Amino acid sequence: MDTRASVVAARFKGRRVASTLLVLVTLTLGILLGTVISHHGVKGKEIQSSDATPLQLPAAQASTSAFGKIAKEIEPTVVNINTESIIKPVRNPHRRGAVPGGGGAGQDQFQDFFDKFFGGQDGGAGGGDGLGGSPDNRERSLGSGVIVDPKGYIVTNAHVVEHADRVRVQLADEPPNVLHSATVIGTDLETDLAVIKIDVGRALPAAKLGNSDSMQVGDWVLAVGSPFGLDQTVTAGIVSSKGRSIDNRRQFQSFIQTDAAINPGNSGGPLVDMNGDVIGINTAIVTQSAGYQGVGFALPSKTVAEVYNQLIGNTHRVSRGSIGVEFNALTLPALARVYGVKGGGVTVANVTPGGPADKAGLRTGDTIVSIEGKPIKTGDELVTDISHRKPGSKVNVGYVRNAKSADTSVTVADRAELFKNRLGDEEAAPEEEKPVDSKLGITVRNITPEIAQRMELPDRKGVIVQDVKPGSFAEDTGVSRGDIILEINRQPITSEDDFRRIQSQLKSGQDVAFLVRQRGRQGTIFLADTLP
Repeated sequence: MDTRASVVAARFKGRRVASTLLVLVTLTLGILLGTVISHHGVKGKEIQSSDATPLQLPAAQASTSAFGKIAKEIEPTVVNINTESIIKPVRNPHRRGAVPGGGGAGQDQFQDFFDKFFGGQDGGAGGGDGLGGSPDNRERSLGSGVIVDPKGYIVTNAHVVEHADRVRVQLADEPPNVLHSATVIGTDLETDLAVIKIDVGRALPAAKLGNSDSMQVGDWVLAVGSPFGLDQTVTAGIVSSKGRSIDNRRQFQSFIQTDAAINPGNSGGPLVDMNGDVIGINTAIVTQSAGYQGVGFALPSKTVAEVYNQLIGNTHRVSRGSIGVEFNALTLPALARVYGVKGGGVTVANVTPGGPADKAGLRTGDTIVSIEGKPIKTGDELVTDISHRKPGSKVNVGYVRNAKSADTSVTVADRAELFKNRLGDEEAAPEEEKPVDSKLGITVRNITPEIAQRMELPDRKGVIVQDVKPGSFAEDTGVSRGDIILEINRQPITSEDDFRRIQSQLKSGQDVAFLVRQRGRQGTIFLADTLP
C-alpha cells in the first residue's frame, strides 16, 4: 500500500509541475505578444502626430462684409437707456387695497377702464398701482437710443422715458458701469418719440439721418439696440412693408415694417440702410409671445426729423393743425353711396362743437373732397395736409352735402388745444396746459359721462384724481389715483378750475380736509392733515 501511494503521489507531483510550466510558458508568450502589439500601436500614433500640420490663424483683416462695415460705423452712436421709477408703498389704512371689499375682479376691471383714459402709473407698461414693497423699491427698464447731435442730443421712444423718475445713458465707448444722467427735452405721444440730452464735456459720435422715402420693400436694413439689455446687438432683415398702421387711434404713426429681429429693449434704437444712414426708429413689434416673431415696426426718419425739430424748439412740443372733425379710419364704399359721394373723399362722422369746422358750417355727414383745390381721397391724406398747416392759417375746404358740392373757409386750430379736455385721447395738451404737480401733489381731471356711468355718479360732481406724486402731501393723507374729490375744506369741487382755485389759496401750516369717494368703496370719507 505504501508503495502504491508513493507512486500516485509522484504522478500528481509530476502533473502539477507540468501544469505550472505550461501556465508560465503561456503567460510569457502573452506578455511578449502584448508588448509587440503595444509597441506597434505607439509607433502608429507617433507617425500620425508627425504627419499633422499645426493650425495657424491668418493676420486680422478688415471685414469685407457690408453689414460688418455698417455695424462698425453705427454702433458708436447707439446708446443704452436705463430708467428708474420709484414705487411707493401703502402707508395709510384708508388707501385702496386696504379697504374691505376693495379688491377682486371688479377692481381689476375698473383698473383696465381707468388706464384706458389715464395710462399706467409709476412707469409700468399697462398700468398697475405701484403699491406695496419697500420705500426703496424701484422699477427699472431698459431701452435704446441714437445720438443725432454731437452736443449730446439723443432720439428714443417716448414710452422708454415716460413716467421715469431717473433717466441715465450708457455710451458704447465707455465701461458698462459709467452712466450719464439725461434730461428729457420733449416727448410726443402721438408718434411715440422723445428727445433726451446728456452732457459729457466732449463731442459725441452722431448718426447720419437718411430719407425714409427712398426705401423700397425688399431693401436690406439693420436694427441696432439693446434687446433684453444685450447692448450693441445688430440684426439684419429687409423692409417688408411701408406705410403700415397698427393702431387706428394713432393718426400720425405710419411705420416701416421689417423682419429684422426687434425685441423688448430695442425700442428707440435705429433702423439703418445699406449706406449706414438712420431711416427709422425701432418702436413696436407684433407678437404673441412678447418676443420677436418676424414682424417689427420703425417710425420713418421723415417723421423723426419733423418731430425732433419741433421738440428741440423753444416750446419743446409738437404743434399740429386740426379743423375739428372725426371720421372712420377706413373708407366704406356703402357709406359713400349713401351720402352720394363719387370718386372718394372723407365723410365726417363728428364735428367738434365750437371748433373750426363747426364755425365754418361743416356738419356730420358732409364729405370733404378737397383742400385748397387738391383732391382728398382718404383720411390719411386729410390728416397729413391739415396737421402740417400752421394754427391760425386759413384753408379752403371743398365738400359734398346731399350730393351737392360746396366749399368753405376754415381757420386751422392747434390740435392739442382743440382736444385738450378729451379724456382717453392720448394726444396730450401742451405741457404748460396740463395740470401740474401742486402743493398737494395731485393732478385731477373733469368727470366724463362714461366715467360717471361706470362709477355710478349721476350728478357728475367732483373731479377724478389722475395722478398722485410719490411722497406728496396728498399721498401721505391717503388720496389715491382714481378717487373722486368732492370737497376741499368744505368748498364744493365741480371742475378742474374749482380745484385749481381752491388749492391756490392753501398755505403751509393750514389744515386741509378732503371729502373723497374712494375707488372700490361705497359712500364717502374724509381725509385730512396739516399742509407742510
